[in-house]
Amino acid sequence: MASRMLKTSVVVTLAFLGVVGRLGAQASPLRLSFADAVSRAAGTAPSVAEASLDLDQADARVREARGAFFPTFGVAGLWVNRSYSSKSFGFSFPTIPGVPAFLPTIIPAFNNYDGRFTATETLLDFSSMGRIRAAHAQVDATDAVRGQVVEGAAQTAGLAYLRAARAGASVAARRADSSIADELVGLAQAQKTAGVSAAIDVTRAETQLAVAEGLLVVALNQDDQAHIDLARALGLDPATPMELTDTLGTTLALVDVPSERDSDVALALANRPDLRAEAARGLAAQRTGSAIAAERLPRVSLEGDYGVNGPTAPSALSTRQISLEVSIPLLDGLRRESQIAEQDAVAQASAVRVGDLRQQIAADVQGALLDLRSAAAEQRIARERLRLAEEELAEARERFAAGVAGNIEVIDAQSNLVQARDADIDARYEAAVGRVTLARAVGVARTLH
Repeated sequence: MASRMLKTSVVVTLAFLGVVGRLGAQASPLRLSFADAVSRAAGTAPSVAEASLDLDQADARVREARGAFFPTFGVAGLWVNRSYSSKSFGFSFPTIPGVPAFLPTIIPAFNNYDGRFTATETLLDFSSMGRIRAAHAQVDATDAVRGQVVEGAAQTAGLAYLRAARAGASVAARRADSSIADELVGLAQAQKTAGVSAAIDVTRAETQLAVAEGLLVVALNQDDQAHIDLARALGLDPATPMELTDTLGTTLALVDVPSERDSDVALALANRPDLRAEAARGLAAQRTGSAIAAERLPRVSLEGDYGVNGPTAPSALSTRQISLEVSIPLLDGLRRESQIAEQDAVAQASAVRVGDLRQQIAADVQGALLDLRSAAAEQRIARERLRLAEEELAEARERFAAGVAGNIEVIDAQSNLVQARDADIDARYEAAVGRVTLARAVGVARTLH
């Protein structure tokens, strides 16, 4: 009686989950293939959008650096009312005793109006040229960092899709386990009715059914959690209903890369965005140091203004000025030398990181290839184990139905089949993960399909 109550409660729970699932699925689900997930994440994931904005900032800094060679214009207007004292300029006029002073010490207040248009143009500035080149290198570095973020987003989405596919495969396996357990309960009851089996065989079968249905509940929950994680990886509302169109098979997460280590390493060195980003940072530091050193060179600029000036606005006269300036900085307290030394240290540190990254890339590729070979062997073993477990269960059922054995053998075979199914799912999952890892190691995760 207790076992039947337990079975009834589990069935009610599953029915409730099914109703909730149907209610949540009333909205049209988003049909999503593995390639769609990778493409969507590589294009619209929040981290990718943020990296794109960083690239926009780097482009803006290039335009800012170019502004040093664009002419500047300005307009100014001035009105001043002023009085002067000749003594404030160091002039002291002699006086004759008894004779009134003919030059006043205080010049009475007067107005002055001035309206002026000014323009400045830098003709030659080696330092600004160097800063423009450094800004371009920073753009290259930021663009490579964006590529690194895109690769990471594609990998994250791909792995999330694989986890969701594995959860779906686990749900299917647990449903199959429950179906087999239900059939074995019927078989045990039939054997008991025929008088060839004890009541304990029925109890054992019902216990296995309860266990299978409990595992199905757990699998359904894990499937829902995997869909939430996939939605977050794609930057979607976690409540978005999704329907995965790809299953956890041998053709999931394919990538077009060679299967040889040397070829993959060469491809990775050409494609890995983190390597390009670090190399660009080092180049930017070198160019910044060159720009600072170029501050010692002459700077040539042209400046002019045109306007009107006079004691009253109507009587103001046109005035103008044009000048060519050549400036050569001589000493700035060794500020430039310190900045150059700093940039040299940054460039050298970047070179060290580039060398280490090249070795890390080779290690990543080699490790991914090893994982793929191991996963392929595990798949072969898991398929054979699943085949044998299915045969074992079939033979155990026949022996139990013939009355030559109890259902202990059937229960053991059923447990072995559950484990074999899980091992097969895990092997297929690990193989797909290995393909994603190899694509990330080579730097082509965004091309996964």
